[in-house]
Amino acid sequence: MKTMASALPKIEITFSTAHYLLVAEPHAALREEIQGLKKSFAEKYDCPAAASGKPNLTLARFEQYEMLESRILHRLKLIAQAQSSFIVELHDFGSFPTHTIFLNITTKTQWVELAKSLRPMQQLLTIDKERKVHIITDPYIPIARKLLPWQYEKSWLEYSNTHFSGRFVLDQLVLLRKRSGESAYSSIGRFKLMNVKEEVKQGQLF
Repeated sequence: MKTMASALPKIEITFSTAHYLLVAEPHAALREEIQGLKKSFAEKYDCPAAASGKPNLTLARFEQYEMLESRILHRLKLIAQAQSSFIVELHDFGSFPTHTIFLNITTKTQWVELAKSLRPMQQLLTIDKERKVHIITDPYIPIARKLLPWQYEKSWLEYSNTHFSGRFVLDQLVLLRKRSGESAYSSIGRFKLMNVKEEVKQGQLF
């Protein structure tokens, strides 16, 4: 005879996860110029994938449970408010042999400091040991990725001798989310860099 407990079906509770990108976006005119480069590359080197994806700088990439989203948004807002805006300089092209062409970012010091500011919330952005948050300290803007050998060799011959320059003020970060089954990321939060340092009042020390 089955007991009541053994007769009940097992209920498995699963929590949905999503993929997130924390990025910095160039201003509209520069985004359009870079998008033009990507489209030109796609047509010239038979690489349709190069035309997709918005031009931006990735600061962090992670997977996390959606139920933690409100906490993540709150922490990112506080961290961003304490950071100072700065000018990002783009200069010429670089590559990862033998598969990627990108725009070089010459503004390193300020970016590294911004990346370091995320360290206190690394645990919140890490879902488990196998899926840790990736904080990018050496940024770049990809023009084309996952290239075939011939595409890389021919395009790098051109782009290694091509000059490009641009700049924009990095004064906000954007959090993008892509849920399971979705093909593209969507924006779910924007965080202004305001250089607002938390002040401790004298009375709070005693």
